[in-house]
Amino acid sequence: MISRLVKAAVRGVRNELAAGQSGWTDAASAGSVVSVSGAVVSHSTAMTISAAFDCVRKHAQAVASLPLAVYERQSDGSKKRIEPDLAEILTMTPNQNQTSLDYWEGMAAQTILGGNGYSEKLELPGGRLVGLRPLHGVVPQRLPGGGFRYSFIDRGKREYLPASKVFHVRGFGAGDGLGLSAIKYGANAFGAALSADESAGKVFKSGLMASGVVSSEQTLTAEQRAALQKMLEEYRGSTNSGKLMTLEAGLKFQRLQMNPEDVQLLETRRFNVEDVCRWFGVPPVVIGHAAQGQTMWGSGVEAIMLSWMTLGINPALRKIEAQARKDLVPPERRRRWFVEFNREALLQMDSKSKAEFLSKMASSATMTANERRAKLNLPPHPDPSAEQLLAQGAMLPIQDLGKE
Repeated sequence: MISRLVKAAVRGVRNELAAGQSGWTDAASAGSVVSVSGAVVSHSTAMTISAAFDCVRKHAQAVASLPLAVYERQSDGSKKRIEPDLAEILTMTPNQNQTSLDYWEGMAAQTILGGNGYSEKLELPGGRLVGLRPLHGVVPQRLPGGGFRYSFIDRGKREYLPASKVFHVRGFGAGDGLGLSAIKYGANAFGAALSADESAGKVFKSGLMASGVVSSEQTLTAEQRAALQKMLEEYRGSTNSGKLMTLEAGLKFQRLQMNPEDVQLLETRRFNVEDVCRWFGVPPVVIGHAAQGQTMWGSGVEAIMLSWMTLGINPALRKIEAQARKDLVPPERRRRWFVEFNREALLQMDSKSKAEFLSKMASSATMTANERRAKLNLPPHPDPSAEQLLAQGAMLPIQDLGKE
């Protein structure tokens, strides 16, 4: 298997040298890339890889599931949640066909796959924003002045939108105004995974996958073969495990094992899972794949998940928040209005961490009882003391012990 991949890579390099190319080979001008393994890699073909599909899904669902709100910065530095029309668009109904969860899930998936997510800003005359419509198959075109205009196909006709009409979320590496595409730069890794999946499919389609053979030095008649086959059927399946088989007339049973090439194919596919996860910045354990020597439970996995939330999910959220403030908040409000995801919602699934967090907020006089109840979606307590900050008073001077 490895030798075939190496030969394919060599052929790809030779073809590039023969054509005088040093970059990527585009296929059918559809955003596809021909990898050195010969597989055509695009958004659609990459998503046929189970690891890629689950990486994109887990990332998009994690981003979209976090509560989002619009806030106003107060004069004392605190923030206050507000409900302008923009809040309804971002948190409830971006357009007539989608909920906010559907919309942000799609934008996050676009961004992690292609490095960029695009939406048309639906505005009334006068510039009032009333909705966001996702755009697909967008080709950004750089203008001489340094800005962009965006080309896309709408109902069979090519349309163009100026930058002022597009909400453009950039992914990693947007130094020149465009995010870097994992599909483009990881084409060889995805191509290798596609080729390995194709090879595995052919093995299972055409290969002989018997678990063992019964041999004899004698030639059996058709009746004897049928009787032998009937006898062997009685030992198949897990319910017959442990039975003793009696062989006679020189019959011998020999178990078959996978040959080295098939074992190498399985190892290649296992490595491809981890390689795909690396390109998307998603730990393999998140998609149910444990690396060699790693378990799926315990404090080690908890640390991995925390790292993913910090280094993977949080940067994606900051990108969306910054772009929304720049493109969606009215210019006259940008100094005070901002959009923010609630990161604390990531703790909701971990009751132990949530309890420890709220306990520390209480003992350090950081949050009142009603503020802590709000984190649990509980109504405020009517007792006035629920609005007071409390401090831990266990440490007292020794001369004050026993006093009220």
